[in-house]
Amino acid sequence: MSLMDFVLNVVLGAVLGSLGGLFGIGGGLIAIPALGVLFGLDQQLAQGTALVMVVPNVMLALWRYHQRNRINPRHALILAASGFVFALLGARWAVSLDAEQMRIAFIVFLVLLAFYTVLRLFSPAVHSSGELRYPWPWLGMLGAGAGLTGGLLAVGGAVVATPVLTMVFGVTQVAAQGLSLALALPSTVVTLVTYALHDHVNWLLAIPLAIGGLLSISWGVRLAHALPERVLKALFAVFLLVCAVLLGLKV
Repeated sequence: MSLMDFVLNVVLGAVLGSLGGLFGIGGGLIAIPALGVLFGLDQQLAQGTALVMVVPNVMLALWRYHQRNRINPRHALILAASGFVFALLGARWAVSLDAEQMRIAFIVFLVLLAFYTVLRLFSPAVHSSGELRYPWPWLGMLGAGAGLTGGLLAVGGAVVATPVLTMVFGVTQVAAQGLSLALALPSTVVTLVTYALHDHVNWLLAIPLAIGGLLSISWGVRLAHALPERVLKALFAVFLLVCAVLLGLKV
């Protein structure tokens, strides 16, 4: 890799990191289709490479969200523990699947999630707060489902957990994104290890992406706390659709 390629990859990582901080997802959701389109990586290799950037991004973004909007440690722990166990199962399943089938499944997942997010924008307003509408043990079920999805699709489960936390559990968008990062941290680590052990990581590409992400993710977190909640949700829906279109170009 030339110096120019390294610098360009750092810049790309910075863009992805900013988006990851804005939406509380670590950047993997857009990094995966970007790696497939720009670098021609197959689905598993794109997912594993993206995770090298996502893991440190999630760590830093979680700390930044906690500084601005304190995360309940009990809620974070149950999400993280259940997410970890099921992410391990999902990751072991993912490395054995056909790459093209994985890509199509990922596109369908993004479109359905975007559609759901748009429906929430036009549904009657639901009171949101920093407190849970249901008892905290129910978070274990959410962690299990999000962890399995994260292990399978390498998106850390945060993209699944965020809308459920806002719509079902009644927390604010920003609080939901912080809790989702707590869920994502252990599950992304175990998913990365699983992908790496199966040689589904391009380390030369992943390292500059991770550097760029770490340099920029705090900007995205700051912007997320500055935007109105409805605007943040609308941007999230558009973001999902753009990712689906980018990935669809490779099918």
